Amino acid sequence: MRFFVKTCILFVSLSSVAIGDEYFSNLLSIIKPPHSHTAIIVTNLVTGEVIFEQNPETLLLPASTMKLLTAVAATSALGNDFKFSTQVFSHFPIRNGVIPGDVYIQFSGDPTLTTLDLRALFKQLSLQGLSQIKGNVYLIGQENEQLQAPGWVWDDLGICYAAPVSSFVINRNCIHGQLKPKLASNKSQLTLASYLPVVIDNTAIFDKTGKSDFCELDLKRFAKNQFSLSGCYAGTQAIKLAIAITDPALFTKDSVTQILKTSLIKLDGQVQITHQQPVYTSLIASHQSHSLPELIKVMLLKSDNLIADSLVKQLGQITFNLPGNFTNGSLALKRILTHEGIELTHAKIVDGSGLSRYNLLSASQLSQVLSLIYTDERFSRLFASLPVAGVSGTLKYKHAFNKPPLREHILAKTGSMQGVDNLAGFISRDDDDDLLFVILENGQSAVEKKNQLAPFSALFLQSLMDHPSKQENILSSSTASPSQAK
Repeated sequence: MRFFVKTCILFVSLSSVAIGDEYFSNLLSIIKPPHSHTAIIVTNLVTGEVIFEQNPETLLLPASTMKLLTAVAATSALGNDFKFSTQVFSHFPIRNGVIPGDVYIQFSGDPTLTTLDLRALFKQLSLQGLSQIKGNVYLIGQENEQLQAPGWVWDDLGICYAAPVSSFVINRNCIHGQLKPKLASNKSQLTLASYLPVVIDNTAIFDKTGKSDFCELDLKRFAKNQFSLSGCYAGTQAIKLAIAITDPALFTKDSVTQILKTSLIKLDGQVQITHQQPVYTSLIASHQSHSLPELIKVMLLKSDNLIADSLVKQLGQITFNLPGNFTNGSLALKRILTHEGIELTHAKIVDGSGLSRYNLLSASQLSQVLSLIYTDERFSRLFASLPVAGVSGTLKYKHAFNKPPLREHILAKTGSMQGVDNLAGFISRDDDDDLLFVILENGQSAVEKKNQLAPFSALFLQSLMDHPSKQENILSSSTASPSQAK
């Protein structure tokens, strides 16, 4: 892979006159989807010149390109040494294997915390000789939490990529199971891990013949981590399910209760939820997440929504010294980036993941963020954490990006949801200057997406990979019929 040679440059104003407008205009008239709204900026990373822009100030849905803003703000405000910490406190030391009172577990919203991590916490206590807690175990978290941001689509809330963002997170607040057909009928059997503290009423069937005109599964969500699965699935093979829980606090309470029952520690009292911080306690055990750069790397490569929104809540907490939520977290993100020189006056930011359909950003604003990532050494790790076309992350298998000429030449953050297909990042060219680009496409037709030979962003970027002498060939090949195209 050819790596980018970074050059410190002073970016010129995005309002500067673009060059090659006629070529790009002709190109867009051929490849631009007719029903989409698009915004584009392309900047030469060596000269700092904006070589093309279209609708640079138009506000569009950013989808997961929003995570670029979250990555920069978190790095700026939290620092590379930041880790989420889950801590265990007690009023009393361990004596003769006993704590003669209550134990408190402080949860911090660690998006990577697992049941294995919690078992390891209690193992720490066992290794200190603890065998009995005579009081209660209190789980400390925020009160009246904002679990979803405004503008999250209702249909997404049962899916794990939109799992609730809480101070209580275990196993990504997601449960996994398998739905398989019964041999002698069209009924189904739902299998979950026995330790999962959830209830799912399953009446779903399998359409083994595939003759039903309308066959789809329907998941209904209820309070206290209860669900109803109905409808049908066309096929004969088992399918995997991933379902977002509805009550993180209850899920954590039930999980800790089960973990204690199988541990070497006897609990005389109960596991309870509290929102009050204890006083006069001592730390007796702790677990820390990976450091911020590792969390951000996963967030950018896998487009991890839970990490992104957990970080935004942390930004709200440290900026305003209040319990973090989407409201103060989004305001903190905007304030931090404004301090970094990003012009966000007209931007609408309501989460850190880009899941909300209320978010609005312009290509110009995303270009400014990419410029900061490229030129400021504080954010050099973010540059190296971006997905590489055909190699890593969300670009590893993306159509048209996993083969030449784009393979290994694009480092970028994807941003996709229904009707949205965005890409923002950098392009490496073997015999020419490297480029920064933002390509936003909103209002995408599902029919056009299904029938297109390649994504709009791929066609546009492919034109940037070729030399001017090849541009005529690109334009003519873009108009080829499906039978002619290769």
